[in-house]
Amino acid sequence: MTPVGTDLADRVLGGWLGRIAGNMLGKPVERGDVWTRERIDRYLRQASALPLTDYLPEPATDSDALDLRPEWRQCVRGRIHGSCRDDDVDYAVLGLDLLETHGFGFSTEQVGDQWLLRLPYLQTFTAERAAYRNLAGGLKPPLTATYDNPYQEWIGALIRADVYGWTCPGVPRRAASLARRDAVLSHTGNGVYGAMWAAALISAAFTAPTVRHALDTALTVIPASSRLARTVRRVISLHETRLSWEETLDAVSGETAGLGWIHTVPNAGVLTAGLLYGDGDFTRTIALTVRGGLDTDSNGATAGSVAGVLTGAEAIPARWKDPLEDTVRSAVFGFDGVRISELAERTLRLVEAEAA
Repeated sequence: MTPVGTDLADRVLGGWLGRIAGNMLGKPVERGDVWTRERIDRYLRQASALPLTDYLPEPATDSDALDLRPEWRQCVRGRIHGSCRDDDVDYAVLGLDLLETHGFGFSTEQVGDQWLLRLPYLQTFTAERAAYRNLAGGLKPPLTATYDNPYQEWIGALIRADVYGWTCPGVPRRAASLARRDAVLSHTGNGVYGAMWAAALISAAFTAPTVRHALDTALTVIPASSRLARTVRRVISLHETRLSWEETLDAVSGETAGLGWIHTVPNAGVLTAGLLYGDGDFTRTIALTVRGGLDTDSNGATAGSVAGVLTGAEAIPARWKDPLEDTVRSAVFGFDGVRISELAERTLRLVEAEAA
C-alpha cells in the first residue's frame, strides 16, 4: 500500500523533523512531577503564549527558570540553533545505525552490542541503564530486561520505536515485530507493548486517511486486554463523546494515578489525546501533547513523528523547521552534527533497498 497524499521521501523527512521539533518543544519542561499540565499552562499564560503555536517562550519568572531543564536556553524560541542532544533523538539515530549495520533480520543481542559500541553509558536512563549495566556484566536477553530493573514498563522502549515505523511504511505489523525485538532488551509487559504500538502507529500514519484510523490500526498489534490498550481505547471513547481535551485528560489521569510520570501507560494516554484533539494539524498536535504534561519531550517527539508523517515535511510550518538548521546533536558515536536531511535520506534508502 503506497503512502497517501504525498511522496514517501517527504513523509520520512516529516517524521524525522516532527520527532526532533516535538522533542525540542517539550524538553524544557521535562519533569512531570514538577511541570504539571496546570503549571505548564500557567507558564504559557504569564508569557502570553496561549494558545501555544511556537517553541516555548523564555520563563517569565526566576522560579520558573530554576525549575526548567538546564538545557532550556538552547530550546526556547529565539535561541534554538540546531537540535539539543537528547535520548529521544539518540535512539532514533541508533536504530537507523542498527538497521544499516545488521539489516531487518537483526537480533536482540545485536541491539545490545550496538548500544555498547555506540552509546555512552551515562546517556542512558532508567530501564536502558539497567539493561546496559546487565549487558556489561555479561547477561543476555531477556535477563537484561528483568534483572535488577524496576523500570520495565517505563517509556524507554516506546521512544526507540520510530525508525521501525519509518522503515515499514504502511506495514504496521512488521514495524511492531521489529520494535518488539528491540524492546525486549530492556522492557517487559506494557513497556514492550508501548514500543510495538508506537511503531505500528507511525507505520500506519503513512497510509491512514486520518489519525484516528492510524490509532485504530495500532491497537491491533497489542493485546486488547493490556492496560495500554485499555487506556488508549478509553481516550478514544472520551474523545468520541465530545468531551474537551482538558476533561479527557482529567479522567485518564485519575484512572492512571500512581503509575508515575515516566510509565508507558499514562504517557500513551496523553499522546493519544494530543493526536486526536490535534486532528492532523501539526502545530496543534505537538502543542496539546506537550501541554498534557508527564514525559513532555518524549510525548512531543512521538506526536511530532506521527503528525510529521501524516502531513509530510513540506507542510510542517517553517517556525518549527527553520530553527533546527538541519542539524542534530547526538551522543551516538559518529553521528554528532549529522544533517536531519541525511538521516531521512538514509532511512529512505533502507525502505527502497528492502522493497527492491
